[in-house]
Amino acid sequence: MQVTHSRNVLYTVGAALLAAGLSACSPTESAPAAAPAPTTPAAAPATVPASPLDVKIARAVSAAPSDVSGAAKIVDVDGTVLREGANGWTCIPGIPLIPGDEHPMCNDATWMKWLDAAKTGSKFSTDVVGVSYMLQGDAMVHNMDPAASTPDQGAMWVQEGPHLMMLFPSPAMIASLPRDPHAGGPYVMWDNTPMVHVMMPIETKSK
Repeated sequence: MQVTHSRNVLYTVGAALLAAGLSACSPTESAPAAAPAPTTPAAAPATVPASPLDVKIARAVSAAPSDVSGAAKIVDVDGTVLREGANGWTCIPGIPLIPGDEHPMCNDATWMKWLDAAKTGSKFSTDVVGVSYMLQGDAMVHNMDPAASTPDQGAMWVQEGPHLMMLFPSPAMIASLPRDPHAGGPYVMWDNTPMVHVMMPIETKSK
């Protein structure tokens, strides 16, 4: 009887140890992961409005290719220097001859002399070719009379798109060019005046 009882005790202890071992080796179920907390999108950086000075400079340099305007001197329509330059070109945020105008231009030294003469009414002449860029277009002007200010029917008014302007030392050099701005190609503006120059459109314009 005692042998049988001892065997029963051993069986009972062994079963308990085996159950404990199996329990320790069996994987435990992990608790489900908590859902990530919702995130608030980062606020977009505030846009700083451009200053009036920056607006004028940006408009002025848009008149010419960047390899011209990038290092150009920038002056306001009243002659105030907005930025110094290093390549001999001068860009302006509007046409100084027309109050309130915002059609920018970039001029070489010869064209700046032309502008000064036009503003003061003094005589202008040149012995070299002058070049001006107006890639943002021009104001509405009379092609024959620089003093005209009110468009009228039948007269030769024109508002040119992107173009270049050129000055020549001699009237004979431009004699063969048309005076009609709608003829196509380069044409002469303000002929028979001290302000005569050649317009060179680079885009088709509507009549």
